[in-house]
Amino acid sequence: MADQSGAEVVERPTWLRVADFPLVALLIAATLFIAAFAASILIGKYLLPPPDTTAGLLANAAVGLILVAGIYKLAIARLGEHPRDDLRKDRASRDLALGLLAGFALFCLVVGTAAALDVYNIVGTGGTGQLLRLLIVAGIAPAVFEEIFFRGILFRWIEDFGGSWAALIVTSALFGLAHIVNPGATWFSSFAVAMEAGLLLGGAYMLTRSLWMPIGLHAAWNFTQGFIFDVPVSGIDQQGLVQAKLSGPELLSGGAFGLEASVIAVVIASAAGLLLVHRAARIGRVEQPWWVRRRRLG
Repeated sequence: MADQSGAEVVERPTWLRVADFPLVALLIAATLFIAAFAASILIGKYLLPPPDTTAGLLANAAVGLILVAGIYKLAIARLGEHPRDDLRKDRASRDLALGLLAGFALFCLVVGTAAALDVYNIVGTGGTGQLLRLLIVAGIAPAVFEEIFFRGILFRWIEDFGGSWAALIVTSALFGLAHIVNPGATWFSSFAVAMEAGLLLGGAYMLTRSLWMPIGLHAAWNFTQGFIFDVPVSGIDQQGLVQAKLSGPELLSGGAFGLEASVIAVVIASAAGLLLVHRAARIGRVEQPWWVRRRRLG
């Protein structure tokens, strides 16, 4: 077979064309991710010190991060018709730093607004005893694992199949639904997480086409609310630098789930997310569905 220029085109095997189809590549990538994550849990359970010690915590986190990031770099990034590494080195430090700064600033704004409305109040002093645990358990680990899965796998190939808007809607909904099993969760808290994180992290991914900014945003948002302000992280109580109390109407305080389930956080984070999405759309970072691209090529 030859193309329009007369150059010989090698027909790709059927199995490879099937594997490259966006939804098939998504299933393969998700399977690889789950296998790596499960392997890290088994290694931690049978071969490493328990995570309730400092050595065990560091060892378990290191193994999990190495296995998951390793399988992403070695295999997942090479899948699909157009392989792409979203953990590439170029602009990594810049995007990560911007994400960390933005995540910190956004949650400071959330807490500041809650304090102004007498919803958030500091009632005592805390300590730094949980610094390392919160940095890893609430910050680094969930940010890396969840962003690789939700943005690096689900968003990437849902977008490749159904376009950017479908990917943004579906991954936002799934991310919110994934938090329904957390302590203190309600259907509204899942909706709130879908709006806040879905738009914010999805918008950061669309804008940069990299996982570094979403990872920074995610890690700083969690760490800031848990360690600095003593706010439950998605319903999970933490010990921070201060002792704080949330009170008042649940729509403003978020109830047992924390400020992430408040209208305050929904408005602030969603507004920031919409700005990122708008910016991505303005510079042409919105992808059309697979069938639209194929029709144009045809």
